[in-house]
Amino acid sequence: MTTIKIATWNVNSIKARLQNVLGWLRSFSPDVVLLQEIKCVDEAFPRLEIEDIGYNVATHGQKTYNGVAILSKSPIEDVAARLPGDDTDEQARYLEATVFGKIRVASIYLPNGNPIDAPKFPYKLAWMERLERHMARALTSDEMAVFGGDYNVIPRDSDVYEPRAFAEDALMQPESRARFRTMLHLGLTDALRAFHPEPHLYSYWDYQAGAWQKDQGLLIDHILLSPQAADRLTGSGIDKTPRGQEKASDHTPVWCELNLD
Repeated sequence: MTTIKIATWNVNSIKARLQNVLGWLRSFSPDVVLLQEIKCVDEAFPRLEIEDIGYNVATHGQKTYNGVAILSKSPIEDVAARLPGDDTDEQARYLEATVFGKIRVASIYLPNGNPIDAPKFPYKLAWMERLERHMARALTSDEMAVFGGDYNVIPRDSDVYEPRAFAEDALMQPESRARFRTMLHLGLTDALRAFHPEPHLYSYWDYQAGAWQKDQGLLIDHILLSPQAADRLTGSGIDKTPRGQEKASDHTPVWCELNLD
């Protein structure tokens, strides 16, 4: 059986985490990686170092903030940057491409949205509506589609260590959750939850107050699969190893496996 492993990881600055990322690529050996918050322009991305260990690279960067990338052991084809629907949006939060000749993958860095009483929250909700429309169009194709990234949404109370602490946070507002559910109701499958329905699985731990050591985390990184991709899903999980390392990102990779036979 020919399987490929696809992972999503918010690295919180590729320059600051480069050695962590290279070490993880060598040890975990994912076939495709969707990166978020690379925090650099395209020209500053450490392309050569990553290509040297066997990955092709596509980036959509931005100075200091945001930025997304796709790494793949196969050629990366038909690359498209930016989420359609708002030509005035300059933030580098979306990148999609075809890998392994037949899988359309998207790296998503959804807006945080805080504080909720400021323009950032309406921007988040509008961005999610654009993403939903784009997903709906993608699902009209017979192509396998994988939408992975930092969605900045806590879908359920059991996806956070203490729901009351996030009652006023954009990640847990009813509007954010409703739009995430709408995406799932298009016919997408949450890859992690297909194999792991249990509560209190986390992909993010804040740097403050010993959150990692206390396992006070959030689940905000998700991989959503089209029906064609979900039919080929053979496994999924969270690799917590990178979060325990020195100079770690505050996120850790979420992954899934697809059977290509």
